[in-house]
Amino acid sequence: MRTVYLVISLFILPFCVTAQSVSLKLEAAVDKMMGDSQLKNGLVSIYIVNSNTGAVVYSKNATVGLAAASSQKVITAATAFELLGKNYRFKTDLGYSGEIKNGGLTGNLFVTGYGDPTLGSWRYAANKEEPIFKSWLAQLKKNNINKINGNVYLDGSAYEFQPISGGWIWDDMGNYYGAGHYGINWHENQYDLFIKSGDNVGDKTQIVRSEPELQVTNMVNQLTTAKKGSGDNAYIYLPPYSNTGFINGTIPAGEKAFKISGSFPNPSDQLQQVISSWFKQSNLLVTGKYESSFASIIKGQNIPKPAQVIYTHYSPPLDSIIYWFIKKSINLYGEALLKTLAYEKEGFGSTERGISLTYDFWKNKGIDSTSIKMFDGSGLSPQNRITTEAFVKVMQYAITRPWFPSFYNALPEYNGLKMKSGTIGGTKSFTGYAKSKAGTEYTFAIIVSNYHGSSAQVVQKMYTVLDVLK
Repeated sequence: MRTVYLVISLFILPFCVTAQSVSLKLEAAVDKMMGDSQLKNGLVSIYIVNSNTGAVVYSKNATVGLAAASSQKVITAATAFELLGKNYRFKTDLGYSGEIKNGGLTGNLFVTGYGDPTLGSWRYAANKEEPIFKSWLAQLKKNNINKINGNVYLDGSAYEFQPISGGWIWDDMGNYYGAGHYGINWHENQYDLFIKSGDNVGDKTQIVRSEPELQVTNMVNQLTTAKKGSGDNAYIYLPPYSNTGFINGTIPAGEKAFKISGSFPNPSDQLQQVISSWFKQSNLLVTGKYESSFASIIKGQNIPKPAQVIYTHYSPPLDSIIYWFIKKSINLYGEALLKTLAYEKEGFGSTERGISLTYDFWKNKGIDSTSIKMFDGSGLSPQNRITTEAFVKVMQYAITRPWFPSFYNALPEYNGLKMKSGTIGGTKSFTGYAKSKAGTEYTFAIIVSNYHGSSAQVVQKMYTVLDVLK
C-alpha cells in the first residue's frame, strides 16, 4: 500500500509544484504591475483557472464588476450560440398584397426585415447589393410583376424602433462603431466620408463625397486641418432618425480624400434609395410612394402587411456572423444578436428582453446574476459591468459545447494568445485561453481599470502578466 501511495505522490507532486510555481509567479507579476505609477489610482482584476480541471490558479479582485468593453462580446456570442444555434440565419422577406394581372401588381410590395445586420454587407459575397437585388428582381419577374400600381413598404416593426442601447455616449453613436441596430439594416449601417484637408494647420476642410451616398439633407462640416501625420481625430455627430448632423475635430494636412466612417441615421432611407434606383434601371415602374414602418409610426398609422411572401433572403449562418463579430469587434452584430434572442423567444426584438434572457441563461448555468450587468450586446456602453470570474466561467462553459471550435477560431490572437480584447475610457481587458510549453491549458480574464497614460504601455504590462502562462 505504501508503494501505491508513493507512486501516486510522485505522479501528482510535479503538477502541484508547477501550479504553485505559476501562482507565485502570477502574484509577483500582478504585484509589480499594481505598483506601477500608471495604476496609482487604478485597479487590477484577474481570474485564471486550469482549463481541464477548473481549479483556480490565481485570483485577485475577481468578483469586482468592471467595464470590460468589447471583451463582453464573448458573453453575447456564447449566449447566441446556445439559444439560437450555430446554423441560425436572419431573414428578410419580399412579399406583396393585391392582385397580379397583365404583368403588373395592383397593390403594394413589401420588404420585411427581421434584424439581419448583414443585409448589403461587403463581407459576404451573397449579401452584397448586386446579388441581393438580382435575386429580388428575378423573383418579381418570376411572379410576373413588371409594374407596381401601389406603394413599396419597408417594414422593420418586428424589432423595437429604439436603435441605440442604453448608456451609449454622444461621441460614439454617429460614428461607424456606434451604428444602431434596426429591424431593417443596410450595408452594416455604415458609410464612408471622404474629406479634403488644407495645407496648413487650422485650414478649413471640404467634404468630397460619401460612399454609399448619404441620404441626409444637411451635414455641417466643422473639421479643421491639423499637422501632417496627426491621424484621424474626427467625430461625426448624427443621431438616429435625424436629417442634420455635423463633423468635428481634425484630420491631417495635405489629404485629398481622407476617409472617416459614420453610421446611417435611418437605414431604411438608404435601402429605399437603392431599391428605387434598381427598379428604375430595370424599368420597373412604381406609381406610389416608398414608406418605412418608422414613417408610419410617426403618422400614427400601422404599416399594412403582405398577403403573400414570394421570396426570403437569408443571412450567412450564425457561426460566420460571430466570426466577424468577435474577430473584427463589430458592435452592430452584438446588438443584433441580443435583440434577436428576444425576437426568437418572445416574438419581438428588444434590447431589454434580450438582456433578461441572457441573465436567465447564465444564472441557470451557475453564474451569479450580480456578476454580469449588461446594457448592450457589444460592450460599447460604459455602464456595463462584468467580473473576471464571470468571464472565465463563460469561457469555461464554451469549451464544453459543440460550437466551441467556431468560437475559438473567432478569437483574435494577441501576444501569442487566443483572446478577445476590450478598450474603453481608461480600461483595458482581455479574456481567452493560454497553453504553456509544458502543455497545461489555462482560461483567463484580466481587466485593468482607471489607468493613466498610454494604453499601449498598459497592454505591454498586461502581456507580461499573461506571459507567465506560456
